[in-house]
Amino acid sequence: MPSVPHPTRRRLLAAGAFAMTGIIGDGGAVAAPLPVTPQCHDGDEPTVRQTAGPYFKPSSPQRADLVESGSKGRVVELAGLVLTRSCRPVAQALVDLWHADERGDYDNVGFRYRGHLFTDDAGRYRFRTILPALYPGRTRHYHVKVQAPQQPVLTTQLYFPDEPGNNRDGLFRRELLMRMAEAGDGLSAQFAFVLDIR
Repeated sequence: MPSVPHPTRRRLLAAGAFAMTGIIGDGGAVAAPLPVTPQCHDGDEPTVRQTAGPYFKPSSPQRADLVESGSKGRVVELAGLVLTRSCRPVAQALVDLWHADERGDYDNVGFRYRGHLFTDDAGRYRFRTILPALYPGRTRHYHVKVQAPQQPVLTTQLYFPDEPGNNRDGLFRRELLMRMAEAGDGLSAQFAFVLDIR
């Protein structure tokens, strides 16, 4: 398993928030020990925006489990929070996720590995999906759109730590690295989105 990148202030903030909210891995155990949340200050930088790329499709199904029947991809539980710049949780935020399958292909006809959900009252989201395969020209990544009620859409991408392709991918941003840990036979991934709202 790749090592977790050096913590940044936001990564520590997000990790501590996960510990407090009780996000757990498969089997009911905490996926990884997480540090204590540092004090949250107003004015945190919003999550970096990135291109949606050519494969976004509107009207994805509302579902948290994207794992397809018969998939041979490694299961990933992606969980986290949606926060404002003043560190308040955003309830009922839309989180729309899409990515390549275990062969590096996107489903442009149907909705394989595409879905959306809404955060709970504590701003939490949680998807069960797979580790996407690589395809030419890009490092491994997830695509995400996040929208608080009656607010603009944040479009971005999430990246995996210690991927060899990260340094060769012109779109890669270190600020968009997920926090990763082993979780049984699968992986646990965590990321806190900070929206540009107070």
